[in-house]
Amino acid sequence: FSGMLRRPKPTDSEEDLLREQQRFLSSSALKRPDKRRGEEGTGDHEDPQEDPRDVVKMSDLPDEIPSLTPAPPKKSRFKKEHVRFEDDDPEDHLNRHDMHISAVLSRIIERDTSTVPVCLPVLTGTAFPKVMRRSHAEKDSSSGSKKSIFARQIEAQRVKAGLSSLQTVQKNIAFASAAKTSSITNQPSVGGPLLVSGQGLGSSDAAQETMKIHQENQARLQEMSQEEILEEQRKLLHQLDPMLVDFVRSQKTRKLCGSPAGSSSTRNRRVEDQGASQKNAAHDQCAVDTAPVEKEMDVDMEEDVETEETTPQLITDPNLPIKVEKKWVHMDKLEPDKLEWTRDLPRRKGNNAWQYFLTLHTCVCLCLRTHLPTHLGLHHHGEDPELAGYSLQELFLLSRSQVTQQRVLALSILANIITKAHAGAFASDLKGSILLTLLDAGLLFLLRFSLDDSVEGVMSAAIQAMRALLVSPGDEDALNTTFPWFLGMYCFPLLPTTKEEEDEEDEGIGEFTKETANEKEERKSDHDVARQDMVKGLLKMKLLPRLRYILEVVRPSPRVVLDMLELLVRIARHSTSTATQILDCPGLMETVMAEFLPISWAPPSSAVPSLYERPVAMAIKLLRVLGTAGRHICARLLNSLGGKERLSRLLVVEPQELMLETEEAFQCSTEAFRLWAVAASYGQSCSLYGDLYPVLVNALQSVNQSQMSTDHALLSLMLQRAQAILVLLTQVTHTAGCHEELQAGLVRSQGAESLPPPPVTWAHVAGLQPTVKGLLKASQKRLGDAGQTEASILPSYLLYLGAFYSQLYVQSSFKPIECLQELESLTSEVLLPLQSHQVVQKMMYSLRTYSAICNSHSCIPGSELVPSLPGLGFFGEKTHPSLSDPASPFPLLTALCYLLNSVIAIHRGLITKFTPLLMSESLVRYMQACAQSRPTLSHCSPLQLRHEHHLLYLLLRLAHRMVPVDPDVAKYASLFHQVALVMLPSLQPGSEYMAHELMSVIIFNQDFIPECISGGPEAAALAELRLQEGFSTPQAPPLAPLLREVCLQLSSVRGCYLTHLAYCKPAVLSSRDTHLGRTPWVQSLLLPNLSLGPALPSDWPFLPLISLYERMGRSDGGGVQTDSLPAGSLVSVIYCLQWHLLLESWREGSLAMVPPVAKLARLACIFLSSSDLFLEPPVQRLMWALFGGLTRPAKLAGLDLTTPPPGLASFHDLYSALLDQFEAVSFGDELFGCFLLLPLQRRHSVTMRLAVFGEHVGLLRSLGVSVQKLPIPLENYILPPEDSLPLLWLYFRTLVMKSLRRAWCPVLYSVAVAHVNAFIFSQDPAPQEVEAARQSMLRKTYYLTDEVLRAHLLLYKLPQQHSDLGFITYEELPPIRSCWLEKTLSSYIA
Repeated sequence: FSGMLRRPKPTDSEEDLLREQQRFLSSSALKRPDKRRGEEGTGDHEDPQEDPRDVVKMSDLPDEIPSLTPAPPKKSRFKKEHVRFEDDDPEDHLNRHDMHISAVLSRIIERDTSTVPVCLPVLTGTAFPKVMRRSHAEKDSSSGSKKSIFARQIEAQRVKAGLSSLQTVQKNIAFASAAKTSSITNQPSVGGPLLVSGQGLGSSDAAQETMKIHQENQARLQEMSQEEILEEQRKLLHQLDPMLVDFVRSQKTRKLCGSPAGSSSTRNRRVEDQGASQKNAAHDQCAVDTAPVEKEMDVDMEEDVETEETTPQLITDPNLPIKVEKKWVHMDKLEPDKLEWTRDLPRRKGNNAWQYFLTLHTCVCLCLRTHLPTHLGLHHHGEDPELAGYSLQELFLLSRSQVTQQRVLALSILANIITKAHAGAFASDLKGSILLTLLDAGLLFLLRFSLDDSVEGVMSAAIQAMRALLVSPGDEDALNTTFPWFLGMYCFPLLPTTKEEEDEEDEGIGEFTKETANEKEERKSDHDVARQDMVKGLLKMKLLPRLRYILEVVRPSPRVVLDMLELLVRIARHSTSTATQILDCPGLMETVMAEFLPISWAPPSSAVPSLYERPVAMAIKLLRVLGTAGRHICARLLNSLGGKERLSRLLVVEPQELMLETEEAFQCSTEAFRLWAVAASYGQSCSLYGDLYPVLVNALQSVNQSQMSTDHALLSLMLQRAQAILVLLTQVTHTAGCHEELQAGLVRSQGAESLPPPPVTWAHVAGLQPTVKGLLKASQKRLGDAGQTEASILPSYLLYLGAFYSQLYVQSSFKPIECLQELESLTSEVLLPLQSHQVVQKMMYSLRTYSAICNSHSCIPGSELVPSLPGLGFFGEKTHPSLSDPASPFPLLTALCYLLNSVIAIHRGLITKFTPLLMSESLVRYMQACAQSRPTLSHCSPLQLRHEHHLLYLLLRLAHRMVPVDPDVAKYASLFHQVALVMLPSLQPGSEYMAHELMSVIIFNQDFIPECISGGPEAAALAELRLQEGFSTPQAPPLAPLLREVCLQLSSVRGCYLTHLAYCKPAVLSSRDTHLGRTPWVQSLLLPNLSLGPALPSDWPFLPLISLYERMGRSDGGGVQTDSLPAGSLVSVIYCLQWHLLLESWREGSLAMVPPVAKLARLACIFLSSSDLFLEPPVQRLMWALFGGLTRPAKLAGLDLTTPPPGLASFHDLYSALLDQFEAVSFGDELFGCFLLLPLQRRHSVTMRLAVFGEHVGLLRSLGVSVQKLPIPLENYILPPEDSLPLLWLYFRTLVMKSLRRAWCPVLYSVAVAHVNAFIFSQDPAPQEVEAARQSMLRKTYYLTDEVLRAHLLLYKLPQQHSDLGFITYEELPPIRSCWLEKTLSSYIA
């Protein structure tokens, strides 16, 4: 171990360390240089003894400082192909060198592989193929071979299969020799080409086509001179890739010489003589004109050589419309695909259909027949270059481009397309919905993904497109217009009405184990949620955090900021849930409040336009819309987020002093007052009223001065601000009117929880009434001169006074005498002149023009509807006047009627003074048109119908007060009653209070049913006799006594219906708080969802029957078990039937919305609800009378049993339950039997007849309705003849087996005999099965032992309802039947 080096110790000195270092360097531990790797030896290093010092040398650095002259750059064979100029466009450069898969695979031509030999594997006796061992492959390979193991295995398989490469090479040598000989003698070669193999051509004529191509090439070369050949050769060599040229030459050399691989000298070889040049040019041209160049690549598959898949067709100068010059940049090599655009447009195809081809900017749909010049820039390199414009598929592809400008352009075009589609611009040009097509293609996800782009331009374009998709400017304008109307602050949530189907897996699961709606929604994918509800889908895709990031971090341009705020407004209008999500999104509302509603701001700068750090009207509108979602959300906005301080900052000064642009300043001030009005509608922020009272008074006094402005735009802004102020004062007045009630409730509660009284009292608002009254007088005097300006501000004055007087008479400070005198003065000075004013008369005349009830087409949207994105129906261009137009008569007339109702409620002596308004000819015609209409509830017209219902309700309230005291008005009582009946089932959710009031004071009011007094029952009885047309119901009692009894019990009938509507009490109370202005109890300004349906069902007259059926009936086996009827059920059923009889007799039009099948199903509930209810005498009389109405010829023709009744899956299910109940409890009741016989008519489905004769044969024994008592013509059961073979066999079997007898069931006995007779004697051509059944049935009939039945079946002639049998018979068999019978019998015997 003495030779080993020791470790250094702490005690070693420097000399010891140097000594050990020398030993280490001189020892064998040093690594010797490897000469094979070029390492230098150590023989020339200096002796370490010469310098004992420890000198560190950096061997990697040179001893001398290198010169500053740079070394020659490294040559690259690709550098010359990537020459870049300073002014070269990077986008064009990328396009020129685009090697993306979409560019490579733009033109794919499928190769014909029919001639390619298929080598099947060798059949062996083993179960699995023999495994190739690597050791065997290495032994078989030669030592000098560089082929891979896989290549050697494939070559071994080919040799074994007899497909060795040697045969192929020898064959190519023979072809090459012939080609060489032909080339020398200047004759076309007949031996075959060298490179044109014919691979990929059809198997039938591959050889002929190959030779034809080769001969054409040779002939063309013969026609060219030597100079032309050299020039073409030089062009080809200049255009083609040098590597490709070398590869082709190597292939040619390999074939001629038989060598398997080409040498490097071949690749660098020059063309020296003309013969060789001519031959090379011919081979090159053949290669690029016909087939791929990798024909022989299977021989050299072990070499890792990359080649082109296909060589495109060469485009030379003669084929181009321009002459290519060498001095042009990047034109040294012609690329065919990129020069295709220089050709002429291809010929148009024969299709003339419309397709989605749109222009860039105007987004006009183009027809394929439209010829447009190319200079418009609408032709491009798409799949159809001959067609101008861009298809939707191309736009989607462009939106995913790597070039930013292209993505922005595509998104902008999509935004324009969506805008025009919403406007209905494509409705006349395209079939189907372009919006639904875009959404199905994934437009929503494309826009959402584009928002995540890092480029601001792409984000802006995506926001623009998303705003075009979600936001409806028409809806927003309509809501802004109707905001100052009567109850105009309330709006419907924009929720889809499509109901989700319940999961089948939830059936049979307990209530506690079922998933909630939120849990089910969380399990759904984004696509499923967005397909049902677009807004929910976007929220599920985390749209709100992304919008917050863009607003806070990106800080986009003003237009993008406004689009984003409009998006948030639309999301907030969706529902209370989405408004809460906006409020709960971290940082979103904080950013909006800090950036767009600051406490202080600087004057706007014209240098850099920006909306940041300054008030924005759209941001204030967002707060207002969020506030309408609920009182708690509004309180959070005003208190937690500092909205009250910002609101005061905007309200305390005039708009001109806000340091904003004039238009923006007035819009901010208007939206601030609207926001305050929304808060005041909940009784909130009323403390600001005392602080800003001088500001409000000053604003009121300046209203008349603002109307003197000559600038129409500024005048419109001033009027909107004045309307918002009056709406605010109206809500504050309502809140102050509730102060005493809340104060009394607080005292009665004695410390219990109760609502606190608002900070504003009646004394605070009483002083505003004289000011508003003076403004109303001045406005009324200028009404004829100022025109539309005064007409737009008048409703706000009238609504404020109506609210003031509606709250005045319930205050403790109310002084009746002074108030009556004041009302008389107001009537004589303002109201009477106003109702007879020419402007008001013109408005009443135009009611039918602007009515959504009278004009059903006004509710049909002109734009494309998207079920997952509902709106209010104001998308697109207005083709007809609508309710929200500025010239609409509804706001003024509604406000006038509201004030008149408030005045008449206090001073009843003024009722007769307003009768001319209700009796005006134009108003009567309008109400007559409403009585004849059938409005339907839909998302297309909720806003219009709601405000029109307000006017009709107020008119009916006026009629309720005038009809008892004015005989002239009483003449139209029947009209008012019809309007109320038509209006009741069409009232929307949130109008439950109006429905309750109509039923309480008008629907069951005898004053509005003059038929009860003026001989109506007798007239109805006479009309019934005329309508029977020979078919009477003997059991039906006379109508007159029944109707007279109904008239005497109308008050009890009303109580019955109001009792059964008790389930609506919470909705009625909530609606009452809304209509009466009880602001402290209002929970939200969002009305109930329209998907809940109307306030009352269309079949509300049958409500007691449906309620009883739901309580008593429960399915159990084959029948329905019932308990004893609850107390009062019989009386409720009688009242319901009486009211239904009255409506059918005198108000038949009010039940037009209820189909006959629904009426029949509702009346059938009486038989299913109890075992003996239908046996009660009062019920029997009323049911016979109603059944007689159902069996009128016109009603029978309109009865369609294939339509499922409301609430049922099908009528057949109900009929099956009726059959079970009849067998169980009917006791052969004729009324019940007639109800069962009604669906058995021939025109109805055969399934019900099969159910009777197949499953319920037993009831035929008790269905004893006689033919004479049947109120339905017997021909309805017999004609046309039955064509159901199973049913005919059932008829025949029941007759033969005595299950159906004339004594038991006369009607069906006659029907069965008639159908069997018509079938057995029918000689019409029929299938073999039917013909065999016909002959068999006839033979069995002939051999019947029952002579009576046999005679009926053979001698049946015609139905006769008044005879005992129900039909008449022949005395003897007619000759035709006799011949047919003999023929049938003889064929059977033979």
